[in-house]
Amino acid sequence: MSTMRKTLALLCLFSSVLVWAQAPSPQRQKQSFTLDDAVNYALAHYPQVRASLERLNAAKAGVGLAKTSYLPALDLLWQSNRATYNNIAGLLLPQSVIPSLSGPVLAETSSSTAWGSGGGALLSWQPFDFGLRAANVAVRNAAQRSANYQLEITRLDVAAGAADSFLGVVVVQQTRRAAQANVDRRQAFAKSVHVLVDNQLRPGVDASRADAELAAAQVQLLRTQQAELDAGAALALALGIAGEPVDVRPGSMPLNVPETASAAPSPASNPFAQFSLSGVEQARARVHVVDRSYFPEFHLQSSIAGRGSGVKPNGTFSGGDNGLAPDRYNWAVGLTASFPAFDWFALRNRKQIEAANQRAAQAEYDQTLQGLTAQEQRARTAFATAQLIGQKTAIELGSARLAETQAEARYRAGLATLVEVAESQQLLVQAETDDSVAKLSVWRALLQQAFAQGDLQPFLDAARKAGGTP
Repeated sequence: MSTMRKTLALLCLFSSVLVWAQAPSPQRQKQSFTLDDAVNYALAHYPQVRASLERLNAAKAGVGLAKTSYLPALDLLWQSNRATYNNIAGLLLPQSVIPSLSGPVLAETSSSTAWGSGGGALLSWQPFDFGLRAANVAVRNAAQRSANYQLEITRLDVAAGAADSFLGVVVVQQTRRAAQANVDRRQAFAKSVHVLVDNQLRPGVDASRADAELAAAQVQLLRTQQAELDAGAALALALGIAGEPVDVRPGSMPLNVPETASAAPSPASNPFAQFSLSGVEQARARVHVVDRSYFPEFHLQSSIAGRGSGVKPNGTFSGGDNGLAPDRYNWAVGLTASFPAFDWFALRNRKQIEAANQRAAQAEYDQTLQGLTAQEQRARTAFATAQLIGQKTAIELGSARLAETQAEARYRAGLATLVEVAESQQLLVQAETDDSVAKLSVWRALLQQAFAQGDLQPFLDAARKAGGTP
């Protein structure tokens, strides 16, 4: 009986697990974005932005760390030990293994032990350093500016990536709508052809050709639907929520074309140029550090210390807890100067290295300016070309619509073949696709120009002014 109950319990448990596994997972709600929403969401959630922000925080902390070199150093020490007190005369080179002893050399060695103790504090401060600490702080400040420009570049990349992915979704949506309209037209036309064929007003081959054209249009629609899903996945990745269902809010992107592009600012104001220039500043600051390194170091020092020993000066053992705590104290104040004279050879090579790095950074900055100027010119050319193409596709679309209407009317009147109607329908869907893509290509060219200029705000303002974002 007990075995049967266990078997039933196991069967119930297995059934519950099976039902749970087969239960449909809850559908995740699809998020819809406008252009502004997509850009702002990406800037707030994309992991690369957070990583750049933390690097900037680390650079700021590095500046604070460099400034701590202006503070005095205070070293504290306390020690208690129990050891033998056999001292010996003679020299011992500096090392870290054999402990040092103080006191007279005894006539005989002994295995007896005594308490020893010591404690003290050393306060040390550099009253002047010939500008070395300031030069090190300048290096850290340059690193902080570089991290800040890197953050701006990351934000620009992420915002541009989100906007471009947003436009990519809009493009494939327009293509899918054109493909859907093409399917609807061919479906309606195929029905009318079948009616004419059934009434023996047209040959049966026309019905087969109409069905083939409809099937081809349906295949094209399926491909555009797949492309729309792929574009949605790319948009989710650009927003920092890969795997989540996202969509473009209906009517959030205008199809009317902006008239003019924004004025081109100086390439030197671009974050890419400023980041490259920060490399020059860092190299220059490191050269200055080397220049300030070949000077004496002065340390103002103050010390108080105490020693305790359980051994008397004549070598006899005091006994008890004598020496467990310091009983003799000393204090001192002094100025220490040190100068590594032979460091000049190493510093000379270091300066040559940093000077070469500075010249290389300057050359990279010049190359960056050249690249940004060329990129902005290409973007302007793309914008002007996209505007001209948009004007031509509008003519193409109007003519294609008229041709399709006339071809279908001529076919119904028996004055045209089905091949002419199919060609006009194909021309119409191509014209619809070209027109919508051309209009969005103007916006993409405007986005490329804003990215080349290092500021997406003119692009977002133009889209908002055109009614693209609520």
